[in-house]
Amino acid sequence: MNLTRAEAIERSATLTVKSYDVTLDLTTSDTIFASTTTVEFSAKEGSASFIDAVTAAVHQVTLNGVELDPAQVSDGVRIQLPNLAAENVLTVKADALYMNTGEGLHRFVDPVDGEVYLYSQFEVPDSRRMFAVFEQPDQKAAFTFHVTTPAHWDVISNSPTPAPESAGEGKSSWHFEPTLTMSSYITALIAGPYESVRSELTSSDGRIIPLGVFARKSLMEFMDAENVFELTRQGFEFFEKQFGTPYPFPKYDQLFVPEFNAGAMENAGAVTFLESYVFRSKVTDAMVERRAITILHELAHMWFGDLVTMRWWNDLWLNESFAEFMSTLAAAENTKYVDAWTTFSSLEKSWAYRQDQLPSTHPIKAEINDLEDVLVNFDGITYAKGASVLRQLVAWVGQEEFMAGVRAYFGKHAWSNTELPDLMVELEAASGRDLSAWTEKWLETAGVNTFKPALEVTDDGVITSFAILQSAIAEHPTLRPHRTAVGFYNLATDGEDTGKLVRTHRVELDVDGAVTSVPELVGMKRPALILLNDDDLAYAKIRLDAASLTTAKTHLQDFKESLPRTLVSASVWDATRDGETPAREYVEFVLATIGLESDSTVIMVLLRQLATALSLYVAPGHQKATAVAAADSLWALAQSAGAGSDAQLQFVKAFAAHAQSGEQLDLVQSLLDGDQELDSLTLDTDMRWEFLTSLAAGGRAPGAVIDAALALDNTQTGQLAAATAHAAIPTAEAKAATWESVVVQGDAANSIQRAAIGGFTKVWDTALLEPYVAAYFASIERVWAEKSYEISSTIITGLYPSQLVQDSTVAATDAFLAALGDSTPALRRLLVESRDGVVRALKAQAADH
Repeated sequence: MNLTRAEAIERSATLTVKSYDVTLDLTTSDTIFASTTTVEFSAKEGSASFIDAVTAAVHQVTLNGVELDPAQVSDGVRIQLPNLAAENVLTVKADALYMNTGEGLHRFVDPVDGEVYLYSQFEVPDSRRMFAVFEQPDQKAAFTFHVTTPAHWDVISNSPTPAPESAGEGKSSWHFEPTLTMSSYITALIAGPYESVRSELTSSDGRIIPLGVFARKSLMEFMDAENVFELTRQGFEFFEKQFGTPYPFPKYDQLFVPEFNAGAMENAGAVTFLESYVFRSKVTDAMVERRAITILHELAHMWFGDLVTMRWWNDLWLNESFAEFMSTLAAAENTKYVDAWTTFSSLEKSWAYRQDQLPSTHPIKAEINDLEDVLVNFDGITYAKGASVLRQLVAWVGQEEFMAGVRAYFGKHAWSNTELPDLMVELEAASGRDLSAWTEKWLETAGVNTFKPALEVTDDGVITSFAILQSAIAEHPTLRPHRTAVGFYNLATDGEDTGKLVRTHRVELDVDGAVTSVPELVGMKRPALILLNDDDLAYAKIRLDAASLTTAKTHLQDFKESLPRTLVSASVWDATRDGETPAREYVEFVLATIGLESDSTVIMVLLRQLATALSLYVAPGHQKATAVAAADSLWALAQSAGAGSDAQLQFVKAFAAHAQSGEQLDLVQSLLDGDQELDSLTLDTDMRWEFLTSLAAGGRAPGAVIDAALALDNTQTGQLAAATAHAAIPTAEAKAATWESVVVQGDAANSIQRAAIGGFTKVWDTALLEPYVAAYFASIERVWAEKSYEISSTIITGLYPSQLVQDSTVAATDAFLAALGDSTPALRRLLVESRDGVVRALKAQAADH
């Protein structure tokens, strides 16, 4: 199933594809569909190559009119192509498999009405699961699809949907126009009785672009299509202006599909999103903003990734980093989400810092030797660090200069494949800067730097010297150039900001090397708080001096702006994760300040970090008491939050997630029964599942109670919630049943697997997990070999015994890794990363004395 970069290079040196004509019959059975592909391509005469085709059966292979024996040339993954001509026509007739893993052509049956829904997900290497294809991004071509389906279905692809033609009783056929030139991984097919809302907009070149928003029939009543259209129009306006290039495709559909593994996928003109973005119950403002950022992220890909595409996956980071950066920029500058950079700092950047401190960290421009390397590189480096570094580059060269380079890049390379130097040449020309040293230090080395202030102050508070100290760990010692700022913050004593912590001075400068003096600050009065990397321009961890930390702990909630408050909170969390400050101090810090936080995403991230500290970083002898007290505090926060507010919603959910004492579980039961109420808190269906799962984990909701709840909500969302709740029941029998379903049988759909794993690991007594350590290490090589990447990686990372923070867990991992060797580097990386989490937790627990 793997494809190496060397094989891809050799194949592209041998042949060039021109077009595909793909005929699919989706009416043949519930498990397989008929797939016939005709490919036209040129090649070196007399050479040999192969085409990718993951099939259930190959019935016919015809190359230039010659029948090849499928038994001889096909192994179910590749079809060998001998004795090629200068110009070639290949036809492959095969049966392909529907998937329930979110890869290839995924098939889902809606439990509400029994209707079947299909959608494709091809990135990285899975268009070959639907049709025969040269599966590599530099083999761009035009694709023509012909699809036969049940007559009541709709069919959506990259080209506009044509009028269907009758194909016999109860069937229709859809004959699409050829696509524009594109890579196979961004082709798409979505089919089923999807319902839609239509609109349109006018592109910058005057074309009318049809818009569509699609969802399952049973979910469409909850779809806020007008919000999606509004964000889409704002994104079109911003990107067409910034990129200087009109939207390149003939229409733009956005489809919300079931059991999706990621957030979304940038199929050209037919973007797919996970259904969690269709809100059937009240959700947090953070979730609504996340949907907005995702909509903009995928729209940015229509230019960066689809119009211009990387030659090979080592430049995947540039696709994703660019879309991540541009989506946040568009949100901040052209939507109501003016604080989008606060969200970016809190969510994306913290992800990047975590990823960059793992043993498996890698340069942004990673070495991608094969497809397995790609799959594990959809990580915090590829997305969030890359976007952070692009923001740093924009701060260094100037935003207009950066965009001018981007406009030149699109102008030169539209519809083709590129590599990183193609972009850097244009940025250098537009900015007048030599970016070679910047590229080397930022893109070709790994690790995150740390900034610390070093200052001397007179007795009356005047600064006599000020410097920024930059450090790096020994394993990744590079010290990098940074464009950054230093902010001075003081409590305002008059005016409308009285009592607020406001910025009173700011210096922007370049930091380079181990020590950077800041003479502009000498002679100034020391402020209440000194914030390095003010405005979050640089990619670096920061530390506060002792006096600033004291101010932060006392006045965090008094910051007038959200971004500096977020940076200070992140600094305190970094010190906790690094084992520099006790975890219980962090718990106290969060619970003392979160009640006055106004940014929904920041609240969400702080609650996640609180959960990590409570379960992994607090010293074992104090964990239970600290966790129970924290849950009590969360309930108090919920009671004091504004009626019906986002904070109230988040605090109630967090309380339910942490409730474990008898009194706390009694309260959860009262909330579920409606005996205990909070002003304006809606006890909707999803909130009821939150409470029921809490009770299940606390041993208060047996299987029969969960089944009764499912009978009242027999939807996809209800089934997932029930799977989590069943797996959370704290008995040996419940854990054994979940293990049997997920690991031994392993045939459930991807979403059910994830839900069950989430419940399995939700325990208050980790002794329930101890019997599965040996079973885990005995199973994962088989899981990796037999399952698709999405399923196997979910099992391997989700069931790793992370909660058993013990030296024995590290030792068991080391023993397995020693026996594993280097034959499966992607599997090895997943385990090394999981192991690091336990090592970090042991260090943090040791610091919590």
